[in-house]
Amino acid sequence: MTTRAEALGVFDGAMAQRGYGLNKMCFSFNEAANREAFLADEEAYERRFGLTDAQRRAVADRDVLALLAEGGNIYYLAKLAGILGLNVQDLGAQQTGVTVEAFKAKLLAAGA
Repeated sequence: MTTRAEALGVFDGAMAQRGYGLNKMCFSFNEAANREAFLADEEAYERRFGLTDAQRRAVADRDVLALLAEGGNIYYLAKLAGILGLNVQDLGAQQTGVTVEAFKAKLLAAGA
């Protein structure tokens, strides 16, 4: 089984295949009607694109790192993150394993 650290490595062909449905769903969010349909019924919208159980769980948990591990491409996931109300500080906190407040404090300290 692939570890989470390994899964977050290189986005290669295998990762692209793993994340195809997820990335296709995220690409669909370029259209406002699709964003609205997702927000109206996330589970039904995810089924349209054949998301795996792990991918659906990661969306429900708002876990961007898990989505990356499941083959999500960060460029497509950015659309989903915006729909979910996550901003750059939220993503940075997830990536560094700290709270949003601690991540913001780290940014402020680095800029001082």
